[in-house]
Amino acid sequence: MKTTWRTLWQQQDIVVYRDEVEFDRFAAARIECVYLVYRGHGDSPGDIGVSVVELDDGYALFEAETGFAGRVNFERHAFWQAKECIYWVSAGSAALPWRLRLGAWPVNSPARAYRRLERSEIEGCVANWALEGPQTWEDRKKQRIDRARPFGFGASQAGELAGAGPRPAVRPVGLQRRG
Repeated sequence: MKTTWRTLWQQQDIVVYRDEVEFDRFAAARIECVYLVYRGHGDSPGDIGVSVVELDDGYALFEAETGFAGRVNFERHAFWQAKECIYWVSAGSAALPWRLRLGAWPVNSPARAYRRLERSEIEGCVANWALEGPQTWEDRKKQRIDRARPFGFGASQAGELAGAGPRPAVRPVGLQRRG
């Protein structure tokens, strides 16, 4: 029988279910950053292969089948907008230890769709990623639409022409070198 995973919001907690039994739970307030690692252009939710969530005490990795990216992209918009913690990373530049890489797990290993990791296991890798954001799905969608307009200027392009420039990706506080 195939193992199933899913995630849900329950009040202010993110709850992870494995085969419809609660497997893990953490308060959303503990989330410092969310890194959505995407394949292709990252223009559709289906492009997200893994979500790496930096918590106050380590990391959690969610494969696509857990539905975590949907919790970030399509639920509780005000929470994510206020937190400004969602960053996008191309899978080609998201170096991870071999055992954690996209597609490195055997297809018949759905038991590994969700994992908790110690900070030391991937912090060095994450610190070197080229980040896009902070940017919610709605921000990203608007940017994609603006890019697709021939000869037209969207709000973001007009801001760039006025000297505001694109919003640079600033390394999140959680990724500053810890001493």
